[in-house]
Amino acid sequence: MKKTRPDFESPYWAVPKKQSGLQLMETFFQFNELDVSKERLSSIMNYAVKRNSRIHEDPAVIFQFHQSMRSLIWAGYLIMLKERKWTVNTRSEKISPLVLGLLSEKEYRNPLLVFKKAFREYTLKEFDYFLSGIVYFSMGVYDNLPERNIVMPYIHTVKMLDAAHLILQRKGEKKMADTNPE
Repeated sequence: MKKTRPDFESPYWAVPKKQSGLQLMETFFQFNELDVSKERLSSIMNYAVKRNSRIHEDPAVIFQFHQSMRSLIWAGYLIMLKERKWTVNTRSEKISPLVLGLLSEKEYRNPLLVFKKAFREYTLKEFDYFLSGIVYFSMGVYDNLPERNIVMPYIHTVKMLDAAHLILQRKGEKKMADTNPE
């Protein structure tokens, strides 16, 4: 008799091969606002490094956020792989520091640089490990702290949120310009 192993990979976070990175980003921002996502990620990170405290949000909300962040990181990876197809709007106007957030001026002009730099330093598995780790340590009271440096993946993740939002915003501006020729 042939023994088969059950597949425990949930279809919720299994990314269909036909979806593009841009579609995944659009889906992420349909369910998550940028400022709320950054605040939630910051809160999870904060509780992950605190001893003897746990996050007070509903675990289902944290799990859903964890899964959607995984898909956003996967979307950034897909976009980075297909960077030759993207046209970058290199505007030469002066940019306010308030608009930049964590992004440098160069990254603001070309948001794909954020993904390239992030995936040059960390792999998808390392980002997944980071997200799982901060969620794990924020959900309970533990004596020990995460054993790896979690600050740099956190900074890259926040930058990816900004870059993904900027890409979608520019895509929307381009679509509006294409439909309203002057």
